[in-house]
Amino acid sequence: MPKVINIEPTPNPDALKFLVNPALLKGGSRSFKDFGAAVGDPLGSCLFGLGKITSVFYMDRFVTVNKEPSAVWSDLIDPICDAIEDLKLPEDATGDAPLAPGGDADVTLARINELLDTRVRPGLAGDGGGLEVISFDGQTLQISYHGACGSCPSSTSGTLYYIEGLLQSEISPSLRVVSW
Repeated sequence: MPKVINIEPTPNPDALKFLVNPALLKGGSRSFKDFGAAVGDPLGSCLFGLGKITSVFYMDRFVTVNKEPSAVWSDLIDPICDAIEDLKLPEDATGDAPLAPGGDADVTLARINELLDTRVRPGLAGDGGGLEVISFDGQTLQISYHGACGSCPSSTSGTLYYIEGLLQSEISPSLRVVSW
């Protein structure tokens, strides 16, 4: 059973990052934007069941929970910690696998994912968020933000522009990045 070892604020006032030990997942991440999406996931559905929760995102050693703007953190922190600590971890817990390379565009996608893994995702995870590649057509990369980044205004402006600039300088000046 995981133990919440710390709670950290994020740049998003409606999101908190709950640090846990041991790891919840051996790899990948899980992200849910509503109760319906979390059905079948014990932690996600339990957290949405508390009410006033708008998204749940978790990786190996943290869970980021977003609340409704009208909700008060002091009413939610203890129930969230209890839900996390009551979770029974399966032996083979793994998250979603990233898109796998295969064709010509996928060679570029593999390089994009490498840059995202080394220069973008660690910073987002530090703030309780994450980033998923939705699609890549060789010219336009479609991404989705998760966790604290999912409802943070800077993710749709500053962070998105940073990612696009990074990929344009490292891969191709004509590459475009859009948020989904």
